[in-house]
Amino acid sequence: MSTQTDTLYPPEGLGAPKDRQGHTGSELNLPQGTEIFSADNHISLADDIFYENFPERLKNKAPRIWYEDGAFEIGVAGKSFLPKEFSRVLMQYDPLTGSNSGNIEGRLEELRSDGIEKELAFPNALLAIFHYPDPEVRELCFRIYNEQIAKLQERSNGRFYGVGLINWWDPKGTRRTLAELKSLGIRTFLMPLNPGKDSEGNQIDYGSMAMDPVWEAVEESGIPVSHHIGETGLKTPCEQNAILVGMVNNVTGFHEVWGRYVFSGILDRHPGLQVGWFEGGASWVASVLQDGEHILASYRHMLDRPVERDVRSYWDNHMYASFMVDPLGMQMLEHIGVDKVMWAADYPHNESTFGYSEKSITMISDAVGPENAAKIVSGNVKRFLGL
Repeated sequence: MSTQTDTLYPPEGLGAPKDRQGHTGSELNLPQGTEIFSADNHISLADDIFYENFPERLKNKAPRIWYEDGAFEIGVAGKSFLPKEFSRVLMQYDPLTGSNSGNIEGRLEELRSDGIEKELAFPNALLAIFHYPDPEVRELCFRIYNEQIAKLQERSNGRFYGVGLINWWDPKGTRRTLAELKSLGIRTFLMPLNPGKDSEGNQIDYGSMAMDPVWEAVEESGIPVSHHIGETGLKTPCEQNAILVGMVNNVTGFHEVWGRYVFSGILDRHPGLQVGWFEGGASWVASVLQDGEHILASYRHMLDRPVERDVRSYWDNHMYASFMVDPLGMQMLEHIGVDKVMWAADYPHNESTFGYSEKSITMISDAVGPENAAKIVSGNVKRFLGL
């Protein structure tokens, strides 16, 4: 049986992004003036910004950035924080002209060659310092990164928007870093699926009452929260094609955190929060909503606290999801909501649509029509970012 994606993927595979070329020319069947806005791209750091900007007393702790064997690495004393498997993936796309922060103009041209006018960009290897053991160094790295992203935004003339980083482990730090983020014009920030430990060494539970001051600060800021796949590691070793096995396992991390927002009361206590789920596709949403409704009905008599609304309303009023190629998700839009999904190129990743973005977008317009497709490839991400 054939599927909608048969014509997207050649039998020999898509090849490394560094070997692909942008392509435009097909009629996308979108309303005139629609700006293609990728809701999830990625950018590598090319400059040694942490060492250059750390105070002298902390320079010996500053992570270094360098280019080696086709990948931008991050580490200390010449030793990368990245697993070899991850560096191997970086080598597939970091050689692209626009993969990194060192050439924003070349990046924008490379995206335009594939028909993409605007983007929201998440960090790449920088996630290796999400749980850097020294919280002072970690927050300083985040601040320096945010300043770098803000400079790229300014140079892009409204075409590049970067995802910032904040202190989520200490309420005072949360308010401090959110204020800085807002002053820089950064529109969203990335919170890890695995929050790690707080300043006193206790495991953080996003749904705990102890985290309420953090969520209060986020809610008051009006800045939407972003979560991204990539943190869900394999529980047991995998000898063959571990990259593929790990990738298909990635989206499972969303389910647990989604459950905390809905069932641990985060959204009940902080109804102003907006949350984006990135690169996990859209089809998972229908199944988690279905499962959530069944589980709530089955266990309502055992709750520690009431769940104040029906499960569906938490999604409809607070959440968005991004996808690259998701024909199954398009079939489920009646359950997910056409206003709640955002198309993404995922440039420059292996699983990106770079080189065939127009085919991916055409699939959307064929499935839902021009007006709804314009929401999915442009309008929804603008609304999420408050643009």
